[in-house]
This record gives sequence, C-alpha cells and structure tokens, in this order.
Amino acid sequence: MTKMIQCISPVDGRVYAERPALSLPDAEEMAARARAAQPAWAARPLEERIALVQAGVAKLNEMKDRVVEELAWQMGRPTRFGGEFGGVNDRANYMAEIAAETLAPKVVEDSDKFRRYLAREPVGVVFIIAPWNYPYLTTINTLAPALIAGNTVVLKHATQTMLVGERLAEAFHAAGVPEDVFQNVYLTHDVTEALIGQRAFNFINFTGSVNGGATIERAAAGTFTAVGLELGGKDPGYVMADADLDAAVDGLMDGAMFNAGQCCCGIERIYVHESLYDAFVEKAVAWVKTLKLGNPFEPESTLGPMANKRFAHIVRDQIAEAVAEGAEALIDPALFPADDGGAYLAPQILVNVNHEMRVMREESFGPVVGIMSVKDDEEAIAAMNDSPYGLTCSIWTADPDKAAEIGARLETGTIFMNRCDYLDPALCWTGCKDTGRGTALSALGYYSVTRPKSYHLKKVTK
Repeated sequence: MTKMIQCISPVDGRVYAERPALSLPDAEEMAARARAAQPAWAARPLEERIALVQAGVAKLNEMKDRVVEELAWQMGRPTRFGGEFGGVNDRANYMAEIAAETLAPKVVEDSDKFRRYLAREPVGVVFIIAPWNYPYLTTINTLAPALIAGNTVVLKHATQTMLVGERLAEAFHAAGVPEDVFQNVYLTHDVTEALIGQRAFNFINFTGSVNGGATIERAAAGTFTAVGLELGGKDPGYVMADADLDAAVDGLMDGAMFNAGQCCCGIERIYVHESLYDAFVEKAVAWVKTLKLGNPFEPESTLGPMANKRFAHIVRDQIAEAVAEGAEALIDPALFPADDGGAYLAPQILVNVNHEMRVMREESFGPVVGIMSVKDDEEAIAAMNDSPYGLTCSIWTADPDKAAEIGARLETGTIFMNRCDYLDPALCWTGCKDTGRGTALSALGYYSVTRPKSYHLKKVTK
C-alpha cells in the first residue's frame, strides 16, 4: 500500500496537502537518475551553472504571492512578513559571486619542471533534508552551492512544508535546470535510511532535531558518506552594563519571538547585568505585550500559530514545569485570547529561572524566553557555556574589543554583537556540541559539496 504524507495546517487543523511517498524501488530509481545526470551537469561551464541557479531563484521570486500564502497555511507565519525572499536572494547571489574564485584551482607551482595544483570537484549527489521553520532559506544554503559546484541534488523537505520542495523544483526546472539534476521527493523515514545505507548519496545535509541527526549518522555508519548537521540550539543573549538598553530589548525580544520563536538561532535565554536587569525586564514585558497573536492571514497579526500543536504542547509543558519549580511568568495569557490550547500559543517571559529548569536547558523552539540577572562577565560566560548546544551567542555592548574577548571564550559557532537571529552569507554557518557539525555558506560552504583533488604533473625535460 502506498504511504501518504500529509501536511496538517496549524491555521485550522485541516489536511492542507497530501502526497504519496516513493516506494524503495522507485526511490532507488530516482537516486540512480540523479547519479547518471551528474557528470553531464558537472561538465557544463561554471558560468552556465551559475546563470541557471540565478535564473531559478528569479523564477521563485515570480511566485512570491503564492509562496507567502502557502507558507502561512503550512507553518503559520503571518503573511505580513512576506516570505523569505530577501534572505534567499542575498544568499544565492553571494554564493554565485564567490563561486569562480572559490572553486578555481589553487596553483602551487607552474614551472618548466612541474605543474602542481589543488582542484576541487563536485562530490556527486547531494541529499538535502530540509526543515520547516525557514523552509526556503535553509534549503537554498546548500542547494545553490551544490548545483553551482556541479552536483546533482535530491531534496526531501519537511512534511510540514512539503509544498516548498515543489515550488523550488518548479522554479528551477522552469529556469532550465534539468529535472534529474534537481529532484524533489517524498520519502518515508525507512526508505530514507535505506537509501543512505546504500550509498545513494555522496553528501547529506540535514537540519533538524538532535535525534534526527543521530538517526542520519547511524544510517550512514560505515558508508563513509559525508554528513553535515545543524541540530538545534539554546542560543543566549548577554546584555552588558554598557549596552544600549532599548536596542537590546528590541533586538533580543524580536530574536526570541519572531516566527513564534521557531528559529534555529532564536534567542531562548537572556542574561542581563544586574545594573540593567530590572529595567530590561520591564521594557521586555512591555515589548511582548504589543504583539498580536492571531490568524496569519489577518494583517494585524504579528504572531501566528506554531507549526504544529505538538510543538506548542512542548513549550506549554516547559513553562508549566518552570512555574511549578519557582519561576514567575510575567505575561498574562488572557492578553492573547487567540491562544486556543493548541497551535496558537501566547508568548511568555519567565524570571526567577535557573539552569535546573528544562526551559533554560532544553530547546524550546517557541515564543518563550527566560531572563536571569548576572553580576559580571565571568558569571555570564559560565551561564552561556552551560548548555549542550552551541550555535550562536549575542552580546550587547558598546565595546567590540570586549565582545570579541568574551566571544573567544564561548562555545558556539557564531558571535553576534548588538544583533541576533541573523545569518551573514559571507560568514560560515556552523555549530558545535549537540548543535552538530558541518559548514554552510561562505567560501567554506563550497568545501562541503566538493572534494579536493591534487595534481602533481612532472614535465618531461631533456
């Protein structure tokens, strides 16, 4: 019997989209087509591959209205925010701009005796397992460089945003990328694991949960298939004594609450110097009270439902446990009447929290943040490092040298100063600890989807 994969809309709980999953034989045939198409794609001039990727992104931009509406139905983001096109365009354009220089051979010697150089060539077939929270952005991070570098790509998108893969494939195929070069597929977990175990792919990029990443690693064990993993975060913000208080409140609270808190690098815990703590908390509460929770198609809604009611259930449990253990919830849920006990969840600020509480240690991925007072940098550094995750840290100060000094002691992938919840395509997106391993974007992002090949050519001399 064919397995059907369903997207349940958080907006109204109905089945929004449904697609049949590939059987294992059909999936194996799909992977074989991707592998067969790769040499011819790699043989095309780099400039041609770059142009086709840029044309694919342009075609996607032409679908803006359709994409924004579908995103709201699939994962609840308010339509007022207009999709993810700014980031998609910036990231794709940057990776296109640096491709020729990054992928060019690095010449060591070219003399009358030797020609020695280091080249990079595509790994082959790249498998992207993309998440639902920023479904276009997270896909383009690997899709653009993989295709530009000469790989074929198989995309398996999250069930919650299943139509995203269809739109990307539609756009790129319309731009001229061959269908076997970029395939969007629907796969069950068991078929996915079987393909990985068969070495169907040469590189796997997965963004998702720690458990999901561990499953991918187990499936790939012994195949020597390279794996890139971004698995989660509990990203902290630190407000130093010299911080611009209003800027810190506005930046950190937006980082905690935007997209209903469903951001890989969203702010989930905040440490404030004791001299600013009371004022920060007061302003943060006032900031959150301006949010409007509601149907994502209503223009006044600034906060939509979480992508699935089970995600909201996790956050509610964390908040309830923290309050039972002595935390104080500062936001009255009655201020957000759209909270229905399901996917629609009122935002929350917690104080009197500590690191024994789940809400300060486990990923929440929802509109809740805990705020703690710290007496100095040493206490803040210890608190920020007291986490199994390491994706980003956000430091708010007027002193960039001090921010860099503190940043050097933090176990994380990216240090931000006076901003957060952002991705710079010129810098490597990476993490440590349970956040996973791997690199995306920047010149280093091309290294994940290519492999080095050395040439040592001795010239015949008389």
